[in-house]
Amino acid sequence: MSVGVRAGDLVEGVVASVDGSAWVTLDGFPARPVGEIGPLDTPWGRGRATDLAVGQRIRAVVMAVGPDGERASLSPAAAAYPELWAFLSGLQPDCRLTGTVASIEPYGVFVALDEGPAHPVFPGVGFITYPELAWTRFESASDVVRVGQRVTCVFLQIDTWNGEARLSLRATLPDPFLAFADAVDAVDAAGGEGRAPTLRGRVTKLTPIGVFVRIADGVEGLVPVEGAEVSETGHVVVRDRVDVVVDAVDVVVGDEVDVVVARVSREGRRVLLAWAAAGSGR
Repeated sequence: MSVGVRAGDLVEGVVASVDGSAWVTLDGFPARPVGEIGPLDTPWGRGRATDLAVGQRIRAVVMAVGPDGERASLSPAAAAYPELWAFLSGLQPDCRLTGTVASIEPYGVFVALDEGPAHPVFPGVGFITYPELAWTRFESASDVVRVGQRVTCVFLQIDTWNGEARLSLRATLPDPFLAFADAVDAVDAAGGEGRAPTLRGRVTKLTPIGVFVRIADGVEGLVPVEGAEVSETGHVVVRDRVDVVVDAVDVVVGDEVDVVVARVSREGRRVLLAWAAAGSGR
């Protein structure tokens, strides 16, 4: 039996049970609870314990209807702030939104958008997670943006838990990895495969799997070192099975080294490197 509602409909009903989800008997469908309020669709900024109780009447927006037509996913948060929900649901993926950086937090950056209503809980309706701030490595979000700065971002998706527009600032900038991969492909196409040019880079991290080297702005590659460990002096050391040093890569973070590109994976966004001179990191 179909629930008889569609995504976007505003519905009312009574909470029948609360466990992992809250199940709602919708008005006009008394036979059984067909509405489900998931953990991510409770009212923004408030907890399930005080907002959803058996016997409580609720108003909610239908977020989706199951493929069998017998279950409707509901969001009371969307119904509580219809103007905000209308704005968010009207956004198209990859559209560009402008606004002002309202707050920089340890978990991301809030943006007060030029269009749409204010958020009832947070400093802005727009939100940028740290990975979406920039292509290049940074220590703090304040290295990339500042409060009061005007920004243009690409809209990614709606965060129904927080009632936000998830944004990407880096999507408005050229992707340095793709530019680097295109350059490698161009060398191969010109007959340079197997004769990759030597690149000068800077060591950024030493790990048990090898040495990370920054070879271009926003692009790092890994020189794998099998069985490696980082010594107390900050060097990468390779030991044999009886704990005897059999090789030592004489590099520390900050060193400039010569490497060549062994492989580029576009899908995994990874660059595999090798030392320009075998057995040496310099």
